[in-house]
Amino acid sequence: MAEVGLQAPTDVVMVRPHLFRPNPLTIADNAFQSREPVAAPEVVAKAAYDEVSDLAQQLREAGVRVHLFDDFGDQLPDSVFPNNWFSTHPDGRIALYPMYSPNRRGERRTDIVEALRRMFKVSVINDYSVLEDDEVYLEGTGAMVLDHLHRTAYVARSYRAHDVAVGQVCRDLDYDTVLFTTRDARGVAIYHTNVMMSVGTDLALIGLDSIPLPAERRAVEDRLRSSGRTLVDLTSAQIDEFAGNAIEVQGAAHRYLVMSTRAHASLTDRQLAVIGEHCVPLAVDVPTIELAGGSVRCMIAGVHLPATDRSRPINGSPVSGSPVISGEDAVLTTP
Repeated sequence: MAEVGLQAPTDVVMVRPHLFRPNPLTIADNAFQSREPVAAPEVVAKAAYDEVSDLAQQLREAGVRVHLFDDFGDQLPDSVFPNNWFSTHPDGRIALYPMYSPNRRGERRTDIVEALRRMFKVSVINDYSVLEDDEVYLEGTGAMVLDHLHRTAYVARSYRAHDVAVGQVCRDLDYDTVLFTTRDARGVAIYHTNVMMSVGTDLALIGLDSIPLPAERRAVEDRLRSSGRTLVDLTSAQIDEFAGNAIEVQGAAHRYLVMSTRAHASLTDRQLAVIGEHCVPLAVDVPTIELAGGSVRCMIAGVHLPATDRSRPINGSPVSGSPVISGEDAVLTTP
C-alpha cells in the first residue's frame, strides 16, 4: 500500500481572492478561458470568493487539512491558482517556478513558503524564478503532472513548459520526464498538462486522443499502466468540461477525487463506476473560477512535505514578519 499522503495529499494550500477576474494576459494560449462578457466585476469577485470558501469547507468536511490564504489585492487575477507557482515534495523540497505571464509572477508569496517551513520538514527551496529573465517558463503542477510514487513528470509541450526548465527541474528533483505533444478539439496545444490528465494513487484520468502522435500516446499510456494505474480515458468534449482537471486527496476515511460539478456531469456512469472503485468522487461547483480557464485541480496546491507535530491547518492569525513578494496586502485570515 502506498504511503498516506505521498500521491494523495492530506494537506492542501488554497488562495482565496477578494477581487478575482479572468486574466487578460493569459487568454492568447488558454483556449479554456472564457472569451464572453461576464457579470459586473464586483459580482464576479463575490462569486469567486464564495466558490473558494465552499471548496475549502467541503475539503475540510472530508477530513482534508486546508491551509487557506487570502489575497486582498487587485493586481493578481490568477492568484486563486497557487499550484502553478510552487510545488512540494516528499523529500522536503519546495520548488518555486518561472511564470509565463508577467502579472502572475507576483503570486509567489514568502508568507506561504514560510508558513510551510514552520509546519513541515523543509530541506531546501529550489527557486527557478530567475529563468523568467531568459523567457524560460515552467508553471508548476499545471505544466507538470507529477507521479510522486514512481518519480515521473508528465509534461505536455507548451509556452508554459519550456524544455530547458523541465530538464533542469526534473534533474534536480530526480524525476523521469515523459514529454508529449497535445491538441485539443480545436487543434490547439493544451496550455497546461493538468487540464488533460490527473494521476492519483492507483487511478489516472487522461485524454489519450489529445496526444496526436501515436508513439507518444503509447509511451504515456504504457508508463501509466506499468505504474499500476487504472486508466479512465477522457474524450475531447470531457476535457473541455474540465474532467481532466481533478486531484486526488486523502481525507479522514477515504481518498477523494475532487473535481468541479461541470466535470463530474460530463463523465459517464461507467467512468464514474471505475473512479468509485478507487476513491470517492467529490464534486464542487466553481463556475466563476472556471471562467479563468482553470478548475478545481488548479485551485489546490497539494502539500507533500514530511509532517511534523506542527502540521496543522493555518487558522486565523496573520503571519508576522513575512512580506508578500507582490507587495499586496495578502495575509492569512480566518475562513
